[in-house]
Amino acid sequence: MISVTVFVDSEHQYESIRMLGHAGLADNHQEGQELVCAAVSALVLNMANSIEQFTDDLFEADQDEEAGGFNFRFTDHISPESRLLMNSLVFGLQNIEEEYGEPYIKIRFEEV
Repeated sequence: MISVTVFVDSEHQYESIRMLGHAGLADNHQEGQELVCAAVSALVLNMANSIEQFTDDLFEADQDEEAGGFNFRFTDHISPESRLLMNSLVFGLQNIEEEYGEPYIKIRFEEV
C-alpha cells in the first residue's frame, strides 16, 4: 500500500508530503495496482517539477524508487502558485483514494 502523509500548518495549509510503499506486491498482483502506482507517481512528479519550473520557491525533494519513497518539503516561503499545485496534488491523491482505497493507498494528515 502507498502510505501518504500530508503535513499541514496550524492554518491547514499543506507544508510537505511524505510517501512510502507501492500499490501492490508483485507476488500478490491485484487488478488496478499498476494504474494506481502510475497515477500517484505522475501526480507527485508533476507537482514537484511544476514548482521547480514555474515558481522560485525553495524545496527539498528525494525519492527512493525501490521502496516507493518520496519526500517533498518547502524550505522557505510558499507562493500562492505552489499552494495551488500542492492543493491540486492532494485533491488528485484523495480522488485516487476514494476510487481505489485499500489495499492501494491511504492518506493521513498531520499538523506540524
